[in-house]
Amino acid sequence: MADVDIQAKKPKKSPKAKIGGDDALLLALAENRVAIEGVEPEVDCGRFAVKRLEGEPLTVSADIFCDGHDKIDAALIYGPADVDPEQWAEEKFNFVENDRWQATVRFDAPGPYRYSIIAWRDLDASWRDEAKKKRDAGKLTDLELTEARELVAKAAQSGRGSKADVKALGKLADKLAKLAEKGDADGQYALMQSAETTALLQATGQRTNLSRYAGSVPVWVDRERAGFSAWYELFPRSQSGDIDRHGTFDDVIERLPDIQEMGFDVLYFPPIHPIGSTNKKGKNNSLTPAPSDPGSPYAIGSKDGGHDALHPQLGSFDDFARLIAEAKTHGLEIAIDFAIQCSPDHPWIKAHPEWFDWRPDGTIKFAENPPKKYEDIVNVHFYRGALPSIWYELRDIVLFWLNKGVRIFRVDNPHTKPFPFWEWMIAEVRKVDPGAIFLAEAFTRPKVMKRLAKVGYNQSYSYFTWRNEKFELAEYLTELTTEECAEFMRPNFFVNTPDINPLYLQTSGRPGFRTRLALAATLAGNYGVYSGFELCEFLPVPGKEEYLNSEKYEIRAFDWTAEGHIRDDIAFFNRLRQREAAMRDFRNLAFFNFWNDQILYYGKRTADRASYLLFMVNLDPHHDQGGHFEVPLWEFGLPDDATIRATDMVGGESFAWTGKTQHWWLNPSDRPYAVFKLTR
Repeated sequence: MADVDIQAKKPKKSPKAKIGGDDALLLALAENRVAIEGVEPEVDCGRFAVKRLEGEPLTVSADIFCDGHDKIDAALIYGPADVDPEQWAEEKFNFVENDRWQATVRFDAPGPYRYSIIAWRDLDASWRDEAKKKRDAGKLTDLELTEARELVAKAAQSGRGSKADVKALGKLADKLAKLAEKGDADGQYALMQSAETTALLQATGQRTNLSRYAGSVPVWVDRERAGFSAWYELFPRSQSGDIDRHGTFDDVIERLPDIQEMGFDVLYFPPIHPIGSTNKKGKNNSLTPAPSDPGSPYAIGSKDGGHDALHPQLGSFDDFARLIAEAKTHGLEIAIDFAIQCSPDHPWIKAHPEWFDWRPDGTIKFAENPPKKYEDIVNVHFYRGALPSIWYELRDIVLFWLNKGVRIFRVDNPHTKPFPFWEWMIAEVRKVDPGAIFLAEAFTRPKVMKRLAKVGYNQSYSYFTWRNEKFELAEYLTELTTEECAEFMRPNFFVNTPDINPLYLQTSGRPGFRTRLALAATLAGNYGVYSGFELCEFLPVPGKEEYLNSEKYEIRAFDWTAEGHIRDDIAFFNRLRQREAAMRDFRNLAFFNFWNDQILYYGKRTADRASYLLFMVNLDPHHDQGGHFEVPLWEFGLPDDATIRATDMVGGESFAWTGKTQHWWLNPSDRPYAVFKLTR
């Protein structure tokens, strides 16, 4: 084979990088080296806001990891939505397990916020980790110590930290240099591994390959009453005590001490506007009313005005203002009904016919829910010639009442109005008052109810009213407190309404009313009762879940302390809710074992276990029920044979439970529920 002259070839020079176009995208991608994924909570990829109350913890978790073996670190960044993210606060993430990290923050005031996540390669922590391994193996060299001094020098140039931190870095660099001059490797190592140096470098060190989560997650923060409230509903016109005299706002004022005594904090009125006379309904929804029949308050509008007017027989706006002021002195906040429906006599019909549906023969279309027909009501529509004017009008109605001192609105049938309208309108109102509260009265399909919560409703009616069995209560509450909806939907457990007289209450007698009260008041952050519940009113329209002689169609009078009432039970649970911190958190619910399908057994507790309550509720209103149950000793870190103190919160007695398995019995005629507080 012939000799071959092989000459060394010089390597070609790499082309000079051009920063721009594809190169800029490449560099940006390369810098975003730390993976951030699986972020929770986040509603529909950030389309809608996660919800919290002022002061309530928001725990964010994410999978955060990087290639190689370098240490990484991460921080939750958060702040008001209208503030530049560069000015947001930071909260350090803590490693949990399997590349899962989490951090917890709180927000002090209602309003819109956002959060995101940053992560980086922590070369300072990597140095400490590698240096320790090498030193333990006897292989730490001057080169590693030189690298340590360079890390300190780079920290001084990072632009992070305070002036005091920069000064401290200078002193640290001087100490390391002097130790290096002496050849004191152990001294340099110890100084770099000290807690003071670690904290200083965390505050000032370079964040190599600083990576950001692709988006920022919206958070809406409410005042506490949005998530923790006890509602009492009444018809102001029935507060005179005389069926022949229309009640007034002054009559409601007379009842305030009575309502305060039961411990409620929200007093809610169905519509208080003028009522139309066309097709007015009579008693029990009759189509042939007597002249003295007041009509349904949901037939809003007459010659006396519409949604921004008061029914003349209730009183004036001065009377209403006095009611709001007096209610406040009794610890009550007034809520009113926002019902977007009109009597055929509503002023809007003549002023804005384009807001309504008209039949081919020129007549206006009445509200219908076939086979039901509401001859005294017509509905507005939201599109065609009504858009955008009806949207602005309805927004302005809410702002009108907000200006009158009302900050809570129960909205009638919101699921029959467009989602975009609610998202826009609620956001508009929040610009004026971020503490405004909207309760969605939407007994409809689950996904529709959840969408209303997503678009802005602070509270939602729920299926609780029809959940009676142990398994379905546990299943439903587990969904509401642990699945994604817990991040944006706050149920309000109304035990009854003027529209709903549940079959359970029709057939259970006084024990059933006490059972449903106990469940609603302790399972939910928000709950409500419609007046008459405290008197165990149950008389139904035969075969229907409706009240006979309903207040929707007539004025009624009640003896609010009549024999057989359950006012004491209501007052007990409302006091318990106010006094025990565990009651203020909706998502802290846990179900425990009670070996009897007629007894629902559950607990609520604060994170530190300082407030730890157990509840047993007999779901059978006709028979005694009891059996063995488990005391959750494990929740206190105690073994199964340990002793714990229990206090009966109703009777006040204290005693000791020794061992995990105990026994209890509940007599529905005596008391269908038990409440215990556990203390170590």
